[in-house]
Amino acid sequence: MEFSSKLLENAVSEVAQLPGIGKRTALRLALHLLRQPINQTESLSKALQNMRNNIKFCKSCNNISDLNICDICSNHKRNNGIICVVEDARDVMAIESTSSFKGLYHVLGGKISPMDGIGPHDLNIKLLVDRVKTGEIKELIFALSSTMEGDTTNFYIYKQIQEFNIAISTIARGISVGDELEYADEITLGRSIMNRVPFESSLKL
Repeated sequence: MEFSSKLLENAVSEVAQLPGIGKRTALRLALHLLRQPINQTESLSKALQNMRNNIKFCKSCNNISDLNICDICSNHKRNNGIICVVEDARDVMAIESTSSFKGLYHVLGGKISPMDGIGPHDLNIKLLVDRVKTGEIKELIFALSSTMEGDTTNFYIYKQIQEFNIAISTIARGISVGDELEYADEITLGRSIMNRVPFESSLKL
């Protein structure tokens, strides 16, 4: 792809690094921004810089937040005795959109994946175990994707906390094996949360 402008080429190269964006789509987006009023492009740039520089991670659940404690954890109407364990913030958003879950969350920041060099200590598992140790948690719900990595992560956490007197469950398999939560429709995901099953039962499947 030949560019008549080095500035345009640099912009396209940066945009093309985004997930799912190829060079042609990046060029179309860059040209679109070029045609917009300069204040609109500046607003986009400032919003991205502000997000990158000022966004925080909740000290309690590790969810993305504007404050040290996120709105979900600080909401006294939530059931703080139930924690739903998810991979990342996208899963929190997906579950929240169902309006079927009123507990708290714990964002691991990924899944155990030896092939990708991701081990248990690269995730926020210790923080989760510490939350369980407080004795305030009555149930832990595993809501990781139905993949080998997700199942491995579930089992590792299960082994870390099985000595504590809490219920451990997993979302019902309304979500197809291999699917990511963020792509599930709200009704299916909501039913999977409501119809969760004991984790021990899932080990026998």
